[in-house]
Amino acid sequence: MLVLTRKAGESIIIDGDIVIKVSQVQGNRVKLCIDAPKSHRIVRSELDAEDAPKALPRFAARTESDLRAVPAHAK
Repeated sequence: MLVLTRKAGESIIIDGDIVIKVSQVQGNRVKLCIDAPKSHRIVRSELDAEDAPKALPRFAARTESDLRAVPAHAK
């Protein structure tokens, strides 16, 4: 396991096309922004493998206009 330290505004790049940016750190909470191709499935770890397919349709319906609604500081 690789362990990295990042500050708000800093990011990491995975496999050249996945960017994970630390948007905000507040107390014990960290807000992450993930920019990845639609071909990569991203699911929170608390969703087990059986629940993950049920959760995907509500995210798959997002469009480019939905992404534009995200505040600039969160991108």
